Amino acid sequence: MRRNMISQEAKNVMAFMASTKLPDISNLPIELLRQGLVGMMSFALPPSGCTFDQVNVGGPEALWVRAVQQNPNSKATIFYLHGGAYSMGSPQTHIGVTGLLSDLSQIRVLSLDYRLAPENPYPAAIEDAVRAYRWLLQQGVPPESIVIGGDSAGGGLTFATLLKLRENGDPLPAAAFAMSPWVDLAHTGETMRTKAEEDPMFTEIGINYMAGLYLNGADSRSPLISPLYADLRGLPPTLIHVGTREMLLSDSQRMAAALQKAGVDCTLKEWEDLFHVFHSAVYLPEARIACEEIAAFIKSHIHPT
Repeated sequence: MRRNMISQEAKNVMAFMASTKLPDISNLPIELLRQGLVGMMSFALPPSGCTFDQVNVGGPEALWVRAVQQNPNSKATIFYLHGGAYSMGSPQTHIGVTGLLSDLSQIRVLSLDYRLAPENPYPAAIEDAVRAYRWLLQQGVPPESIVIGGDSAGGGLTFATLLKLRENGDPLPAAAFAMSPWVDLAHTGETMRTKAEEDPMFTEIGINYMAGLYLNGADSRSPLISPLYADLRGLPPTLIHVGTREMLLSDSQRMAAALQKAGVDCTLKEWEDLFHVFHSAVYLPEARIACEEIAAFIKSHIHPT
């Protein structure tokens, strides 16, 4: 399913990104890349009235994001895993999108500050996500009141976390969502090549470099690294959003097909002419519309405790 809509604001953002895209980031210090992401995301502000509270979740740190006028007694929770190629980003960089999701759904968000590569490569992020999910359960939040989701690497981590929870026999959340998920770190999708010229953000060199930081020598096709290659049976209902101008388009298309083949209720939404995780540019009309759809999906699956 595709939505044919592109605003002038989105065109302007993509033109700016294309003008600043670096052909090779592998020689840049990781701290500089992290600062660059902070700067880019600083324009994405959360809705007025959102509150943010730090919390330790069984080891890792996380951020409670709550929109104004939420039911303070509700246990319903969006468990969010931020993007940033497993080596950049934090709950703070993503307060725009988590705040918007909380506002639109009127459900609190627990945004996890998982450990980053290269200091903490695979499997650190998955270990932290599993600990945080179990912490939620220990707080009395029932699994049917949790929806897990994330963007880019956080989308891939969403599926990896579900797989690890299933492997361990933990109860799974009610549903999952992923924005432009990175689910094939072997980069075998055809749009890695066919979309290379029109993707305003990524280059093949850059994506391969960031993958290497997380892999640290591990097999790129390991199911917990690249969930595209996993047995996906038994995962909860899933919504995937992706833009058609991104090199990772094939990741979403193939993941949706694999989930459906495994018997999982999965909906794929392709957004015509839009870029990787456009949802995070919350000032764009397309971002709000897409987040409204995700919020409606969450509310349709979550148990309103």
